[in-house]
Amino acid sequence: MTLDFGPISLDRQDDYHIAMTGCPQLMTSDFSFANIFGWAEHYGLEWAFHKDLCFIRQTRPEVIYWAPVGPWDKYAWVDCSIMKEAQRFTRVPEALANHWEKAYGSAIKLTENRGHWDYIYSVEELIALKGKKFHKKKNLLNQFIKNSNFQYESMRPECVEEVLEMQDEWYKWYEENNPSEAIKAENHAITRVMLNFDQIKGLMGATLRVDGKVIAYTVAEPLCDDSIVIHFEKGDIRHKGVYQAINQMFLKNDADTFTNVNREQDLGDEGLRKAKLSYNPSFFLKKFEAIVS
Repeated sequence: MTLDFGPISLDRQDDYHIAMTGCPQLMTSDFSFANIFGWAEHYGLEWAFHKDLCFIRQTRPEVIYWAPVGPWDKYAWVDCSIMKEAQRFTRVPEALANHWEKAYGSAIKLTENRGHWDYIYSVEELIALKGKKFHKKKNLLNQFIKNSNFQYESMRPECVEEVLEMQDEWYKWYEENNPSEAIKAENHAITRVMLNFDQIKGLMGATLRVDGKVIAYTVAEPLCDDSIVIHFEKGDIRHKGVYQAINQMFLKNDADTFTNVNREQDLGDEGLRKAKLSYNPSFFLKKFEAIVS
């Protein structure tokens, strides 16, 4: 079987969403359309459609395949030649890892990748912020509400330029204090997604303004009927509690129909891990590296 790989494109997102809809584990953040589109240039991502599956290949800094997207349980994996051709797969959700283990047995080696685990939270809990475990978050939210003459708005295409201006200011500040290739890459992904905000189906978000100026924003995307993923979230830390505010207010005003919110991975960064754990995740979505012999 030869796959015809091509660039991640807006004009095939409907085909991709069909593949996603057939996927048994829909809450995984990596495979949302906005994520693969936003990071496509950084990772050199390509895709190829075969039957009901979409195969994703990363070409930078090295060639490695991401987990395929689609109805895994209906696919004849033992007859899939691309598995042996690709050999190495990353970001493999636990449900697919279990399926492959049954199909390949000792011919596949699976290794947990803790840095890629998704953090899943209860939308209801992050809106209410009740109890001792959320005490600090609730205090910071209340301080922001008390001390800021703010305006909350659901994100519209008309405010993209202002959001990008705020992102540019945030990025320049961060680079001065903590220069990072990872932040540079994220900035590029954010810009790519925001410039196509009105063309990426289902994309959502919100802004907070003080004195008419955007001081925080969030960008999100539904993963399935009961789960939403937060892709990007930035705030001006001169406004104490701004991150707690944009998080809680977006879920309350625009995402309260969802049960779960996925806040993506920590990528092995200890500071990011500590921050994500502080919001008391309900559970994790484990992911694996796979080598097929």
